[in-house]
Amino acid sequence: ANFSEQVVESFPSDISTGIYYGWACVGNGDVHKMVLSIGWNPFYKNIKKSVEAHIMHTFKDDFYGEILSIVILGYIRSERNFSSSEALISAIQEDIEEAKRQLDLPEHLKLKDDNFFHLPEGKTVNH
Repeated sequence: ANFSEQVVESFPSDISTGIYYGWACVGNGDVHKMVLSIGWNPFYKNIKKSVEAHIMHTFKDDFYGEILSIVILGYIRSERNFSSSEALISAIQEDIEEAKRQLDLPEHLKLKDDNFFHLPEGKTVNH
């Protein structure tokens, strides 16, 4: 899930680029583990900073236009370039495994049920 430019620009300017882990929820759905990339994605030579969430769940449908609520709990590594797409894919898989390990810790698991993830009744998204 890629965040809009407007959302990216609203992130704190002093947040370090890199790979993070945390929890994510689409709309009023279930809360899932996620890995979050904040940065320039040097492998793809982006000229604008991006924030991209990889939610560890297979969704039946697209969720464009839905509210995506996230909680960032920890930092995995700094952003870096890769010599090949294979090396990038390998690093992403390692990031996912590290996020799973961290999010299974009791202090992180308890945040999965936080009220932050429950939207008020009738809350809709402006399309």
